[in-house]
Amino acid sequence: MIDENNNIKIDASLRFQSSLPVSSDGLLLQLDKWGIEYELSSHIPLMTVTQSKGVQNKFLRSAEGGGHIKNLYLRDHKKRNILLVLEQDHEIDLKKVKETLGTGRLSFGSAERLFENLGVRPGAVTPLSMITGVNNGVTLFMDLNLRSCKKIFAHPLVNDRTLGMSIKSLEKFFKKIKVSPNWVDLGPS
Repeated sequence: MIDENNNIKIDASLRFQSSLPVSSDGLLLQLDKWGIEYELSSHIPLMTVTQSKGVQNKFLRSAEGGGHIKNLYLRDHKKRNILLVLEQDHEIDLKKVKETLGTGRLSFGSAERLFENLGVRPGAVTPLSMITGVNNGVTLFMDLNLRSCKKIFAHPLVNDRTLGMSIKSLEKFFKKIKVSPNWVDLGPS
C-alpha cells in the first residue's frame, strides 16, 4: 500500500513480518522446535471479525468446536496492559467487564502501544503475541468458554495467516513462554 505521500504504508501482513520483534516465520519455527502442533492457512489480510468470517469456511465451524476469536488490547486507568481473548461474536461492555477482570476503567490501547507491548500491528492481535507481551508486563485474560473448543484459530503475528491449534497446544505455548492465562467467565456468548 502507498499512502498519500507515496510512502509505503506498513501493514499487519506477512510482507512486513521482518519489522516485527518476532517474525511470523520465527514464531512458526519456535512452535516446531517446541513440538507444538498447529495447522497453517494463508489468506487475504483480515482486519476485522467481519472480514474473518468471509474466510471461515476453510476452518472448523463454531458449531463443531471451532474457536473463532477476537482479541482486544486494552489499558486500564493505571496504564496496565491487558490482552482479552474471547469468542468472536461475544458482546463485551468495557464498563462492566472491569469487575470480572479486576481492573480499573478500561479503554482500547493505541496502535503504537500495541506494537510496543505486543509486537504486532492492528489486525494481527493474537494470544500468540504474548511471546512479546510476556516481557512487557501484558496480562492475558481468556474467556472460559474457549476451553471447550476443539481448535482455536489465531493469527501468527500477521493478519494474512491463521493457525488452528488445540487448547492443549495453546496451553503448551503459554507454558513455554511462561505465561499463565487468566481464564475468566465472561458469561454466555
